[in-house]
Amino acid sequence: MAIPGGDRATSTASATLACLVREARSRDGLTIADALELMGKSGFGFVMLLLALPALIPIPGPFGLVFGSTLAIVSLQFAIGLKSLWLPSLLANRRISANTFEALERYASPLVRRIERFVQPGRMTTFAGPRMPYLLALPVFCLAVAVALPIPFGNLAPVTALCVIAIGLIERDGLVVLLGLCMTLIALAVTGALLYTAAGVIPWI
Repeated sequence: MAIPGGDRATSTASATLACLVREARSRDGLTIADALELMGKSGFGFVMLLLALPALIPIPGPFGLVFGSTLAIVSLQFAIGLKSLWLPSLLANRRISANTFEALERYASPLVRRIERFVQPGRMTTFAGPRMPYLLALPVFCLAVAVALPIPFGNLAPVTALCVIAIGLIERDGLVVLLGLCMTLIALAVTGALLYTAAGVIPWI
């Protein structure tokens, strides 16, 4: 599985997401490995977006755990500069139905489009250049772990931060990437507060 390159994609995040959904529909679903392979030339931003958004789908299933764990593994591989992505077969071969991809587009596209309204491609490109995926690997890993945690309503803040960072990278808008990093601090603080609250409630159950 090739490491996604750093070249700017010609389409927006929402348009590429729609293309991925059409591909899933034509194949009657995709494995995670298939989806990553299809996104392979689009860059780290698209991979982040693909693996973060399923946690927003309000249907039964461990989407946060599966996709958060996958993103955590992928981010570590970017951090150490691997030339190809590797995933455990349990994750790589997990098949996601076409209906799930359609639900992903239905629930996630509005968030993506709202973020895209604030984007100005080519702004502060120092913070959205080809080296940024390596520097962003640690905060992305922390957000991915937060997404994977089974915390009720705990996915929204880290997924939103991931989406902002991802779209900033996709559109080469460094200001949006910086905004996403600021949101990362807030998201991790919210996750920590939810964990602290849960730890206080469990002894009384």
